[in-house]
Amino acid sequence: MFARTERLTLRPGWAEDAPQLARAAGHEAIACNTCHMPWPYALGDAEAFLRAPQDVRAPALLVFAHEGPDIRLVGSVGIRPGDGGPAELGYWITPDAWGRGYATEAARAVLAMADMLRIPELTARHFVDNPASGRVLRKLGFRESGEQALSYSRGRGGEVPAVHYTRRRAARPDLPDIRDAPPLAA
Repeated sequence: MFARTERLTLRPGWAEDAPQLARAAGHEAIACNTCHMPWPYALGDAEAFLRAPQDVRAPALLVFAHEGPDIRLVGSVGIRPGDGGPAELGYWITPDAWGRGYATEAARAVLAMADMLRIPELTARHFVDNPASGRVLRKLGFRESGEQALSYSRGRGGEVPAVHYTRRRAARPDLPDIRDAPPLAA
């Protein structure tokens, strides 16, 4: 899946994106605010991420900002399948692009994909010491679930208190369900 917003392009990662991805993601502040990203984050980690199989119902997209004549990788956003429960929205933005609204803009595009895919509910979480992520989630229509629990952070190497959120898809009978689409002709 691909998406284009006013300032961003979201697309799957390609092998040649690995050096740029390693530079954008290679910040301790990012790894410490995500659940699955290792610290330190090196070129091999970027290459492994880019080689991972993609599932159309769980997009994992790189976020590219259009800054003047330049296009640069500034983050990633995606939906991770739930372990027997709802899928989870996740995102990160490289530190020198914080405060520009990129996380909200990119996640809003992925939520539109989730609506198109008719994903009925999404969860999200942020670590208690990262309240900026909570502001993003609230702007996107997520509501605190009332649950605050420990979540593992690979970058921190341990459990960290996290606030949990949910978002239910609004009923949209006008959107087709891609699960009902006929297979593509060979």
